[in-house]
Amino acid sequence: MDFKIAVLPGDGVGPEVVAQALKVLDAVGRVFNHRFEYREGLVGGAAIDVHGVALTDETLQMCRNSDAVLLGAVGGPKWDDPLAKVRPEDGLLALRKGLGLFANLRPVKVLPMLIDATTLKPEVVKGVDLVFVRELTGGLYFGQPKKQWQTAEGRQAVDTMAYSEHEIERIVRVGFEIALTRRKKLTSVDKANVLETSRLWRQIATEVSKDYPDVELEHMLVDACAMRLIQRPAQFDVLVTENTFGDILTDEASMLAGSMGMLPSASLAGVPKGGSSRAFGLYEPIHGSAPGRAGQDVANPIATILSAAMMLRYSLGLGFEAEAVERAVVSVLEDGYRTYDIMSEGKIKLGTGDMGSLIADRIGKR
Repeated sequence: MDFKIAVLPGDGVGPEVVAQALKVLDAVGRVFNHRFEYREGLVGGAAIDVHGVALTDETLQMCRNSDAVLLGAVGGPKWDDPLAKVRPEDGLLALRKGLGLFANLRPVKVLPMLIDATTLKPEVVKGVDLVFVRELTGGLYFGQPKKQWQTAEGRQAVDTMAYSEHEIERIVRVGFEIALTRRKKLTSVDKANVLETSRLWRQIATEVSKDYPDVELEHMLVDACAMRLIQRPAQFDVLVTENTFGDILTDEASMLAGSMGMLPSASLAGVPKGGSSRAFGLYEPIHGSAPGRAGQDVANPIATILSAAMMLRYSLGLGFEAEAVERAVVSVLEDGYRTYDIMSEGKIKLGTGDMGSLIADRIGKR
């Protein structure tokens, strides 16, 4: 089968780790008889340097005309001026809005051979295999009014948390559909004891659950969820949450795996029905641009490679091929190969390129 992939390497280590993901996708194409056509564009600081904007209309249209988007990372000290009218992160926001991306998926899986990479006790993180489904387009970040003003008593500011029934219903459905393909348990995170938006969220989650009788639904307050993620993280399967809560909780959960270099993500524009349908999406590692590591061949490419595996599964409908990539990653780690961020005594240290090549070589083997 033929697929068109928009490739946005971005800034910092982005181009390096994206190159390794493409190397793995090429191996998938050879082994499973697929053809991936890559169309490259600029985003973030790289786009600002050339075009004066973080994302051009032409690049956005290229993404729309593709089956999926693979992104590296954006940002860096070069573009950190707080007075700057254009920032690299503007490109990400423009992509989310322009592509209709509303559901952010962040899986966190603690692999047995990396159980000592985390700062938590091994018995706490053993067996952790969860997925966060975070709403991306509503809540405090986008609600109006949003402003700051001066009064006789001093400065004041307001942000508005707003959600519609449609916004809640579609993100909750994504959570249920993902849960159907896993252990069939969905935790809906809210603050229903205080917030009206959370009360609506809980009502709608309960209503949608009637369409998914095989999935166990539990409601959990966000503060209790933050505690449980550290106390008993293995109890979770799929968690669905609004924008702000998800922003905070997903960063907390990323520490369960010990290194952000291991964690992929997807942002979807549709609901993947039980794993059997394709949803357009943007795929990227969660680790950011890490400008201090750029050009040194040390960045861990696994998060980007696993993001490509998510792309195969959710946007291209190639679940078997996605599993092949994930098995190749596990195989390389089981044989003791590591990048600097997950290195431990007695293991074999590799650079970015060698790690990518080794994983690509394992596709379809064992």
